[in-house]
This record gives sequence, structure tokens and C-alpha cells, in this order.
Amino acid sequence: MVTLDIFSDPVCPWCHVGKAHLDQALAQAGEHPFVIAWHPFQLNPDMPAGGADRRSYMAARFGGTDRVAAAEARLVEQAAASGVLFDFDRIARVPNTLDAHRLIHWAGIEARQDTVVSALFQAYFVAGRDIGDREVLCDIADGAGLDAALIARLLASGADLADIRARDAIELYAPSKVTGALHAPAIFIDRGVQFEGSCKMESAVAERGGAKVTLLSGQKDGDKA
Repeated sequence: MVTLDIFSDPVCPWCHVGKAHLDQALAQAGEHPFVIAWHPFQLNPDMPAGGADRRSYMAARFGGTDRVAAAEARLVEQAAASGVLFDFDRIARVPNTLDAHRLIHWAGIEARQDTVVSALFQAYFVAGRDIGDREVLCDIADGAGLDAALIARLLASGADLADIRARDAIELYAPSKVTGALHAPAIFIDRGVQFEGSCKMESAVAERGGAKVTLLSGQKDGDKA
């Protein structure tokens, strides 16, 4: 088996697009050798626990509402070509995603990571739900087949907070991030070959241990949040 380690954030729009590209590439490949693991890459680990008003936050970050609107319009158009939906008008807040990453971690224990990651993207970018709200996260967990009551108890505790912070891409790859060498999503194949950005992923064939396996490659087409 070949490990795909993916560092992403559920409020990163290019991570949403990138996952769709990954799903399409894997579906096209059919049977594949990949074991996929999702890891934390908080775009803003200093976000207050209650999040922030999205309109104000984005305007301050990207230089005004007009620039934000133009960037979002381009993103919506590009994403639509891949069948990826966004409804930015429904998103009221930018959440702190630490708890969402905890949920992704616990979903991995139950082999539900892929389902939960997809559900988080859909909840935030399409339904406009606040994925920093623990009740919302429990509802997502329930929809993914996890024990919502258990997730609620875990979220209310300090379970795995230190572990998630320690495994965040910002901590693991701080020197690379500072020099602009790491972008979200970041994908590592067997902890070696790296692809970044949303990657319009296409199938490629490589020799691995004497056997041909399908790998994923492509050109980065963006990484902005």
C-alpha cells in the first residue's frame, strides 16, 4: 500500500477543490493502492475560539470587499468546471478549526475520515454552517456514522488538543511555511514526493518496489483561503 498524507483545513477553499480532484482521480483510476490520512493544517491557528465575522475578516485580510468578491467569483467559476460548489453568501463566520481537526482525527480511528472531511467542506462552503460550533460538529459526526454523544464528551474535554497542535503543518513544517514552500493542501506520497495547492490531479504511472502503481500529480492552481 502507498500512503497519501494530506495536510488541509476545512475552511480552505482550495482544499475543498483539491479533495474533489483527488476523489475524481481515484475514481478514474479504479482500484488503487492508496491509504489516505488527513492531517491538520490550520490556516489561522490564532483565530479566536468563537471565530470572526467573515465579511470583515476577509476584507481586512485581502484588501477590501471588492477584491474578496472578485477572487470568490473567479474561484466559483474555476471550481464549477470540476463540479465543486461554493455558496459564499451563506457563510457568516470564519471559525477556529481546531475542534474540526479533532473530529477528523477521531473519525480516522473509526475509518470515517474521508466521509467527515467531505461533510465538513459541504457544511461550510455549501450550507454555510459554523463548523466551529460543537453542536454542528456533533451533527456532522452523527451523519458520518460516529457516536455523536461520545464526540460531544470528547469535544467538551481537552482530549487530543495538544496532539492536534503538535501535528499541525505549521508546527511540523514551520521553516518551509515561512519561506512560502508549503501550501494548503499539501500532499505527501509515502512521506516523500510532495504536491501542493489544489492540484488538477491526473493519473500517472510510477515504479514502486518493482510494481506499477497509480500516483497523483498535476499543476497547482491556487492555495489562497
